[in-house]
Amino acid sequence: MANVSLLPAGDYRTTYRADTTIFPTRNSRIALWLGLALVAASPLFFGRYELSLLINIGIMGIAALGLNILVGFTGQISIGHAAFFGVGAFASAWLHESFHIPVWACIPLAGVITAVVGLVFGAPAARLKGLYLAIATLAAQFILEDFFARARWFTGGVAGRLTEPLTLFGFAFDREETYIYVVLFFVVVMFLGAANLMRTRDGRALVAVRDHYLSAEIMGINLAYYRTLSFGIASLYAGIGGALYAHYLMFVSVEAFNILFSIQFLGMVIIGGLGSIMGSLMGAAFMVLLPEVVQSAAEALSGSAIDRLLRIGGSISYLREMAIGAAIIAFLIFEPDGLAHRWRLVKAYWKLYPYSH
Repeated sequence: MANVSLLPAGDYRTTYRADTTIFPTRNSRIALWLGLALVAASPLFFGRYELSLLINIGIMGIAALGLNILVGFTGQISIGHAAFFGVGAFASAWLHESFHIPVWACIPLAGVITAVVGLVFGAPAARLKGLYLAIATLAAQFILEDFFARARWFTGGVAGRLTEPLTLFGFAFDREETYIYVVLFFVVVMFLGAANLMRTRDGRALVAVRDHYLSAEIMGINLAYYRTLSFGIASLYAGIGGALYAHYLMFVSVEAFNILFSIQFLGMVIIGGLGSIMGSLMGAAFMVLLPEVVQSAAEALSGSAIDRLLRIGGSISYLREMAIGAAIIAFLIFEPDGLAHRWRLVKAYWKLYPYSH
């Protein structure tokens, strides 16, 4: 992927720590703290609907980041990410109900359980590539879907399973105004964890496997190990996202984690930008907000000549799905590097204007 340097001229780094910092400029650090402050203050000026959108963006962003580590950073493919998202959701509810573990502890434990499941499916898939790998992950999707429907002890079967809200020191995070802080905490932890992972030896090995697996193998990188590891990490993120999702909705159902949900996760990664940590959150925001924008547009056109011609009101659900598919195709054609790359170009334009160097 193309990277644009926004460092000012004459900024010479003298230590590895300064060269590998996550936020290289003062403005980037200010933007981070400002963004966190705005999200933290959002319950003061947003209603429950807007807060629900922010919560969903955070949850989907965590799961999409895991998929981006697998697809964007390691060069693998997965069409079963929603199934691992579901494993995390059901595992957290099962741990709390069966073993009476506090919900705040069930969420990371659900991520660990999902990571183990991901390693089980990732071990054979790590020796495959291309179409064969895609078919293997598709098989994992359908195997786990069938498991969800049959394992009543774990998922409640087709009836689903009720969940409990997260409580800490006797305070229940059972409303949008409070649960957003739980999601914000996990978003910060998981995104910082991913950013630091990419700066480690293992993170560089994952990128080497993506860039040229033969060269990586010649350099001594164990391809099977790191491919399997990427599946485990992706599943860990999906599991934590699923657990947060379960304790937000207070109910999880088997039908929610289908193949279409997996395609949406792939869409988040493609639209946000492959191999971009920030792009995962941007892609999640795009995919969460797009159906809402389409619905608002359809309601605005209700009763108009266009509505009578196309009958938009009766086909709003189809329009939302069509919009998602059209967005994925449009980004693949016109912006294959995703929103993160476009954002870097916009920043570079204002940074370098009116000079081109």
